[in-house]
Amino acid sequence: MNASLRLGWRTLWRDLRAGELRLLIVAVLLAVAALTAVGFFADRLQGGLKRDARQLLGGDAVIVSDNPTPEAFVAQAKALGLEGTSTYGFPTMARADDAQGGASKLVALKAVTAGYPLRGSLQTSTTIDGAGAVTRDIPPPGETWVDASLLDSLGLKVGDTLLLGDTGLRVGRVITLEPDRGAGFMSFSPRVMLNQADVARTGLVQPASRVGYRYAVAGSDAAVKRFTDWADATIKKGELRGVRLDSFESGRPEMRQTLDRAEKFLSLVALLAALLSAVAVALAARGFAASHLDDCAMLRVLGQSQRTIAVAYAFEFAVIGIVASALGVAIGFAVHYVFVLLLAGLVETALPAATLWPVAFGLGMGLTLLFAFGLPPVLQLARVPPLRVIRRDVGGLKPASLAVLGVGVAGFAALLMAASSDIKLGLIAVGGFAGAVAVFALLSWLAVKVLRRSVNEATAPRWLVLATRQISARPAYAVVQVSALSVGLLALVLLVLLRTDLVASWRQATPPDAPNRFVINVMPDQSEAFQKSLRDAGVSKFDWYPMIRGRLVAINDKPVSPDDYTEDRARRLVDREFNLSNSVDAPAHNSITTGKWTPGAVGEVSVEEGLAETLGLKMGDMLRFDIGGMQNDARITSLRKVDWGSMHANFFVMYTVASLADVPTTYMGAFRAPETRGFDNALVRSYPNVTNVDMSATINQVQRVLDQVIRAVEFLFGFTLAAGLVVLFAAVTATREERAREFAVMRAVGARASLLRQVQRAELAGVGLLAGFLASIVAALIGWGLARYVFEFTWTASPLVPVAGALAGAVLALGAGWWGLREVLRRPVVDTLRRAAE
Repeated sequence: MNASLRLGWRTLWRDLRAGELRLLIVAVLLAVAALTAVGFFADRLQGGLKRDARQLLGGDAVIVSDNPTPEAFVAQAKALGLEGTSTYGFPTMARADDAQGGASKLVALKAVTAGYPLRGSLQTSTTIDGAGAVTRDIPPPGETWVDASLLDSLGLKVGDTLLLGDTGLRVGRVITLEPDRGAGFMSFSPRVMLNQADVARTGLVQPASRVGYRYAVAGSDAAVKRFTDWADATIKKGELRGVRLDSFESGRPEMRQTLDRAEKFLSLVALLAALLSAVAVALAARGFAASHLDDCAMLRVLGQSQRTIAVAYAFEFAVIGIVASALGVAIGFAVHYVFVLLLAGLVETALPAATLWPVAFGLGMGLTLLFAFGLPPVLQLARVPPLRVIRRDVGGLKPASLAVLGVGVAGFAALLMAASSDIKLGLIAVGGFAGAVAVFALLSWLAVKVLRRSVNEATAPRWLVLATRQISARPAYAVVQVSALSVGLLALVLLVLLRTDLVASWRQATPPDAPNRFVINVMPDQSEAFQKSLRDAGVSKFDWYPMIRGRLVAINDKPVSPDDYTEDRARRLVDREFNLSNSVDAPAHNSITTGKWTPGAVGEVSVEEGLAETLGLKMGDMLRFDIGGMQNDARITSLRKVDWGSMHANFFVMYTVASLADVPTTYMGAFRAPETRGFDNALVRSYPNVTNVDMSATINQVQRVLDQVIRAVEFLFGFTLAAGLVVLFAAVTATREERAREFAVMRAVGARASLLRQVQRAELAGVGLLAGFLASIVAALIGWGLARYVFEFTWTASPLVPVAGALAGAVLALGAGWWGLREVLRRPVVDTLRRAAE
């Protein structure tokens, strides 16, 4: 063993000085750095979100209910020694006094008691644009605290009176931070906070009012755990309606889709870097092994055993793997701070320290990468026969052991799946690349056969004949080279598509010009006049749909109730009324995924596919709705994909007809409001019964986060781009010594350097064209799969992508060939002949 280690140290030092390990080190370093940069950031972000979850809830746990919190929950919290505070809220209209313009605005009212909030900090200011200060107070009786946007909309200032229902309250402070605001539909409206003692004076809460109650508790982790276990078990008994235990996951739904897509984009780019690095390691290791065949033959002549040589090279690769992986982890740790900077604001306070998991994962990934793809060809050096010293035709490299390679690849794929954070993303990325390698190999082999038969040596230019002979003389090398180039170009083309088309499609999922106003409760006799008012104000595009309230009462003539379902969401859906609608044509912003939308078909409905999955609905089911006391039956004939983050008007269930007879109907609309000052106030004065919801702040927040995430993704592109260029260089230079020997023979028989240069360029350009064309087609297919099944938006590649990819492949192959092979043609003739004769 000592002899093996001493030999390993000597060969390691020699190979480092000769630069033969450079490509291996760079490939491993890039893969580990990309994966650990994302890993460190995701680890710290997850820790921050868990830590901040209590602040965003306003407590350690929250009981949310449609009616005043059941006394049993309050009693249980007190018995466990927990602090508790109750709040409740509902949407209502606030208005200014007539003397101050009389403007009105939909607001989200919250009534609080002493002790609010139990977790997090409420911040307020005494001026409309002042900096917020932490306060432990709540509004005193007779006073209200509001968002600054409400004062702007109503033309009020701190100290003025805000009218709510039957009373007026003095505006005492401006809210700058509300920790437990959440993101329900009405939470997008300006906040009005008041003392619960004042609610009765307003007269706003009536027996039929829709009020949401929250009871927050806080205390020791053990006591909170006992309370949540008891509360969860109590709620699941099904004896209480409209009660749930709230969690952080339901606190910020408006950001969930954007942040999920962000994590998937970052994971995808890191996966591409790792996959490319695997190809680079495999190519570089094979070139490394080929250059050491003669050295190992001499070692065998000098008496070294196969075991000694195998252990020496395994030791060399282990040291290189540990050092390169450690450097990659260090670079990844430094790079993740760039992500923290670019994505500042996703978590409101400083992120906690990272755990050791990304370090262990990075080291494991680097060593797996090197041993799975680098060691198999190198271990063949131990089996080089001593006879190779005098016979160069024996002892060449053979295909790696399928067992060794299979175990390594399986381990590498498992690590990539773990890093992907999404099963679909991992399967499409890893499976797509694995399938692409097989396709590239098959098509490149066929292309070599076709090329050999299609070139007429009698009439073709001499340089083309020689280039064709070069490629067809060693078809195995040609297949490996085209396949490796194709994989490298596949990732590069996919990166370009990600950076341009896919990112553009992601932006269009919530574009800057998305609707920022929702209006509801428009009466049928106001519909035409309201639409005319919008057009007169310059609003040319808007969603306009009937809105019908209906309760699902039967499926296929079988009555349904919440007791028929175990899932909490399904129980809540069945327990309340749906917003239904009707339209002859399918909404342009929805896509039909199953079945067919038949315009004007009576008795047919289209159902949102998420609702169908939750309630177990399928094509052909007959649904019965109770609409204003009337029973209405309709059959499911299509399922729709609805992007609830698009800000358009969307519905769970839509009838495919122009109107429903004898059904109570109001109208709702979604549109982009003009910049005209006073537009909203004029609309409210003309239609005082209409509720106008301003979504501008939410859209701006989503767009801001989206811009931050895209900058982070673009920054990570650099690692994958570098890995792709390493693959291109390794693929082009993999046959350098073989080319040198062939060119030596040609020069010995009189071939000019200019002719050999033409041959080399033709060969590289041809290989690059084929690789680029194949890579572009597969990249377009993988991109479509990612957009459709992972990121969930519509995308179609341009037909020019294969042409552009083929040209780019030729240019990159020529560039990499010039850089990596220029030394071959510059060698002196004597030196070339000597090397060829060795």
